Amino acid sequence: MTDNVAEGSSALNNRPEENNTVKVLIVAPSLPIVGGQTVQAERLLGRLAKVPGLSVELQPINPQFWPAAQKIKYARTLVTIPKYILDLILRVRSFDVIHIFSASYFSFVISPTPALAVSKVFGKPTILNYRSGEAEDHLTRWRSAVPTIRKFDKIVVPSGYLVDVFGKFGLHAESIYNFVETEKFNFRQREPFRPVFLSNRNFEAHYNVACVLRAFARIQRSIPEAELIIVGDGPERNALRELAGVLELRNFDFRGSVPPAEMPKIYDEADVYLNASSIDNMPNSIIEAFSAGLPVVSTNAGGIPYIVEHDRTGLLSDIDDDAGLAANALRLFNEAGLAGRLSAEARNEVSRYTWERVSEQWVELYRSLAGKK
Repeated sequence: MTDNVAEGSSALNNRPEENNTVKVLIVAPSLPIVGGQTVQAERLLGRLAKVPGLSVELQPINPQFWPAAQKIKYARTLVTIPKYILDLILRVRSFDVIHIFSASYFSFVISPTPALAVSKVFGKPTILNYRSGEAEDHLTRWRSAVPTIRKFDKIVVPSGYLVDVFGKFGLHAESIYNFVETEKFNFRQREPFRPVFLSNRNFEAHYNVACVLRAFARIQRSIPEAELIIVGDGPERNALRELAGVLELRNFDFRGSVPPAEMPKIYDEADVYLNASSIDNMPNSIIEAFSAGLPVVSTNAGGIPYIVEHDRTGLLSDIDDDAGLAANALRLFNEAGLAGRLSAEARNEVSRYTWERVSEQWVELYRSLAGKK
């Protein structure tokens, strides 16, 4: 069950006095790191900056300095970590609440752990905003992380899935969903409904874009004119291009990385969203597809079944099952009205991920931790 932070209906309506302002430091990755955490941190920072009674600033976990060292992989890490810790020591004392983004494994050690330690020295309340779909494996393999996580004042995760995962380790987490700027997407029912598919995940092993390509090869056997738009980049780029050749795919287009501001136009080009991740949490791309009216065909990895209900708001298959993924995609073209029904039902889910819903939860949490109800 999802354990949502209580929504304070008056949190945004009453403008606090100036001396009652809550000062929040968000500790998170920033560009040039590309990924979901960076996007969410930028969006959250931009929106919270406009909320009365809050003063919000960013502390990057990857402060940019010494350009020559930033170009060398291991040197970059060696010089960045001391600068990051120094920044924390100089800045944390000036804030009421420290909101710390977190991934898993080694990233947990080098990013949230120092922020927690410095915050404790200055007596500042902390929020661990854990965002990795690899949480269960992380906490199983790195048992020492569990007592560290207990030291945070609040654990906030973006999905009911992670609430349940943390519960397995005796950790109480609350969920505040990622928000999607749904107003930027053009919702429309696809008429006529075309076999134009979109994949929008980075080219990393756990997103399994290779499974999307294999599924698309099966789809093209039944619908030769089918098209696939592939957005993303990453370490598997060359392997995926080679696989497309081996599979003898046609009508596919590798677009590379696309800035978030340009993605609504890409969604509008497509008619079906394909996702085949093997490990996942709460992918924004699925909510974006909901917002744009694309039927979602996905694997059931991690937290995806918490946001996509099979046969109601999307179609789900097993992890790495390209045959099942393709069969579900073909159902959209073989079952009259299915695509439109899924799209309409998914649209009703989008309100859970709007800024209006999410902002009240963050504001109430900040004010509670700062003792400024």
